[in-house]
Parts: sequence; C-alpha cells; structure tokens
Amino acid sequence: MDRPFMLLVDDEVSFVETLCKRLEKRNMKILAAFGGQEALVILGKNRNLDVVLLDVKMPDMDGIETLRKIKKDFPLMEVIMLTGHASVETAIEGMKLGAYDYLMKPCDIAKIVLKVEEATQKKRNHLEKIKEAQVREILSKHGLE
Repeated sequence: MDRPFMLLVDDEVSFVETLCKRLEKRNMKILAAFGGQEALVILGKNRNLDVVLLDVKMPDMDGIETLRKIKKDFPLMEVIMLTGHASVETAIEGMKLGAYDYLMKPCDIAKIVLKVEEATQKKRNHLEKIKEAQVREILSKHGLE
C-alpha cells in the first residue's frame, strides 16, 4: 500500500507538531489543520487525502460539526475521531454520523498508525469498487461487456 495521506485536525499546536513528526517517521504523509474551518479548506484543495484524524473538542467548530461537513462534502473520506475521556459519548455520536472509528487521547502511536492504515485501505477499496463499476457501465453502454 502506498503510504497513507492524512489530515490531522486539532487546536493544540504542540500536540499536532509532535504527532505529525511521529507519524512522518512511520511513513505517513500528513497535513495539519488547527480547526474545523481550516480542515475543510485543506480538504477542498487535497481531494486525494485518505483519512482525517479529527479532534472532538475544538473552539471554532467542534469535531462533530466538522465531521458533518466532511461527510456532506467528501462522503468517501474516512474520519477517525480523537477524544478525551469526558467526551466518549460525542465520539460515539461521531460513529453514528459516519466516522470510521474513535481513539482516546492520549493514544499509543502504534494504535493510531494501525487505525489510519485500516481506514486508508477501506477508502481505497471503496474507490476501486466505484472505478470498476464505472468501467463496467461504460463497457455496457458500448456493448463491450
């Protein structure tokens, strides 16, 4: 699998900087956003992203609102919610809205890597199925199936 291309969204600058460095060392390509609005702008410019790692608690637009907008505008995007102990219910709400999974902060780097790789594979498999269906449809229209 090509290395995952992800967006990390969290308002804690030191957390983002540290996690980006640790994930890059594990062969991940990462962009960072420090809020929901910034994340949506970055997603609009980088449609080839595989996964969004999204903090639940952020001041400008919380993770649930950001997730809703991501799923509306980028329905195939896989989103993993990051949550503290106080907001597990919110993370579960995120799962109901289409998040791939959620992770508790602080989280083991190996677990983050595993979840990102799984979510990346899910998205890429989904895209492959769509492409195959489109090819079958085109072939069928031209009587080549």
